[in-house]
Amino acid sequence: MKLTLGIYHQDGTVAMGQENNESQPLVSANSEQCYLATQGYLFQDGDVIRVTVDTPDSFLMVRLATSLKEDLVFVPRGEINYLVDLSANRREAQSSALFTGTTHYLSVRQAEEFEIKNYRNLSENTHDQKDFTGAYPHAHANVETRNDAVFFACNAIDGILASRSHGAYPFQSWGINQQADAALTIDFGRQVQVNRVGFCLRADFPHDNYWKKVTLKFGEADEETFSLAKTGAMQYFTFSARTVTAVTLQNLIPATNPSPFPALTQLALFGSNVTAI
Repeated sequence: MKLTLGIYHQDGTVAMGQENNESQPLVSANSEQCYLATQGYLFQDGDVIRVTVDTPDSFLMVRLATSLKEDLVFVPRGEINYLVDLSANRREAQSSALFTGTTHYLSVRQAEEFEIKNYRNLSENTHDQKDFTGAYPHAHANVETRNDAVFFACNAIDGILASRSHGAYPFQSWGINQQADAALTIDFGRQVQVNRVGFCLRADFPHDNYWKKVTLKFGEADEETFSLAKTGAMQYFTFSARTVTAVTLQNLIPATNPSPFPALTQLALFGSNVTAI
């Protein structure tokens, strides 16, 4: 396996940073693990952090910013393109530490066999963005309130469980804009087996409402419905194992409540990878 990690400007040129008081191109290549460390680079809006791997269908451990956790991701086509979006809309849904300052550490490595085979939350990906980057899992939905980043579908798999408010970070959520047929899909990009789900509803009561029933769709004629309580704590359910490549949350039934604003803080799907290493 050969890995490459680099930071590129919009025109495709490699960004330059400082290391030992010398200007260095911010690109690194190695066989199984590589990193970028700089004491002198200020990210520009539109920069792209690119990871390439010469082996398709790879499992990688990526950490593309100091303020992001290391994530296990599946890269089927050998490339991740993570957009550095410094627009006011996107910044509102991000930590104020993300891509600020001039000192940075980024890393990528081949995932270990035990990391790939472990039973885990398969849906969490702190690196997911509105547009698909090349890495799974990826969340997408048929509605996101006002196209505001604080209501993007990817917020539902970022691992942040702050549910007692709504709006700017760390209270971002998936917002449905009062759309009756709202649905959110978690795409895994490969076969996985899942048997447990966790829902964290946004709970900024009385501003918020909540869903009393929701349905997970595993296939054309395969669904499970769950009854939820009015709480911002995680609510876990176990079900018979399914082998899937994607799961859709749909048929969201709101409780009788004056508020028209139910929303989702986090969706966690637990299981194991089926795809062979």
